[in-house]
Amino acid sequence: MKTFKLTGSARANIGKKAAKAYRKDALVPSVLYGGEQVIHFTVSKEGVRKLIYTPEVQLVDLSIDGAAYTAILKDSQYHPVSDELLHIDFMQIFENKPVVIEIPIVLEGLAEGVKAGGKLSLEMRKLKVKGLYKDFPETLVINIENLGLGKTIQVSDLKFDNLELLNAKDNVVVSVKLTRAARGTAAKA
Repeated sequence: MKTFKLTGSARANIGKKAAKAYRKDALVPSVLYGGEQVIHFTVSKEGVRKLIYTPEVQLVDLSIDGAAYTAILKDSQYHPVSDELLHIDFMQIFENKPVVIEIPIVLEGLAEGVKAGGKLSLEMRKLKVKGLYKDFPETLVINIENLGLGKTIQVSDLKFDNLELLNAKDNVVVSVKLTRAARGTAAKA
């Protein structure tokens, strides 16, 4: 898993007025929780741009006033109209404590059903997994070469080393749907 280096400074004031003042200075109010105590701090908007606007999941090497923490991005809040970044939540992680995160899915291969005229449909872009952060891959790779027309792959069909899938077992991850052309060829045969 990739790591992202980020530096921040502790917040002296907490509240609406202080948060507005920080945002005027191009700083984003942030919180780090999951450790012994909750830490309120700010980071620059430019500093978090490459962390926020990416589909990848990354570990964050966080340095707050010289103290080092390992964390993951848990949540980010945006203004409803202007879409401006308002707040970021980070969760501190430890080597021996399991963490729950969502990891993106990557499909591998060309499905048999697509070769026969079907349409591939990715129903879920990410899966929620639980495990130690050292076991997390950058992406969850699913091989779809044996997926036929009208067939699906559900969460219960997937297994990954040292990871527990937390999505509902009957959720469809990927499917090959019948198209009109495929129905016509099947009827002729």
